[in-house]
Amino acid sequence: MRQLTPALYQDFLRAARRVSRPLALAIDRIGPIGYQQRRAQDLGEHLARMIVGQQLSTLAAKSIWSRVETAAEGSRVLDFCTAPNISTLRACGLSQNKARALVELRIADLTGGLNRPQLARLTRIERNAALIQLRGIGPWTADMVSMFFFRETDVWPLGDLAVRKTFERFVAGHVRYDVHTGAELFAPYRSFLALYMWRIANNGPDE
Repeated sequence: MRQLTPALYQDFLRAARRVSRPLALAIDRIGPIGYQQRRAQDLGEHLARMIVGQQLSTLAAKSIWSRVETAAEGSRVLDFCTAPNISTLRACGLSQNKARALVELRIADLTGGLNRPQLARLTRIERNAALIQLRGIGPWTADMVSMFFFRETDVWPLGDLAVRKTFERFVAGHVRYDVHTGAELFAPYRSFLALYMWRIANNGPDE
């Protein structure tokens, strides 16, 4: 599912009203929400872009990724990420740790660790456990992969500061709901609740 249907959107508004009137008004101003068209069909490339973009502004991440693509000279970026090319990756603006993470990501890709159909069959918890074994992939990145690559509809990424802080604002002082119980009202579509929180905070990840 890429977007809330009209019926699900009305369900979202009803759930939001139970949490707080300001939340319902904020969602109503935005309207039905959904994912952008996915740029990458290649899981290895998707993960590589996420590693490059960690803890950087969107603009800085795009600039560094562009330099990496130029260095790869038209070949698949992940295929360029070999140990002999670490110095070139560093010259593109990557830290030593990120350059090594890309090299290890390529190895995982070659050895079957990024098997897309196999990972798609796993639950989010199982997939996260598999992904965080990779250097440079933590719980937040794994959640983002489940949301933006595998299109999981029920990811609630409380490790994301913008999601957590924004929803905390709406449940503050509520006698029944907190960031966990309030979000449960939107299950099994909490990924879309996270999209709303990013939109309200104007601080979402670069899909």
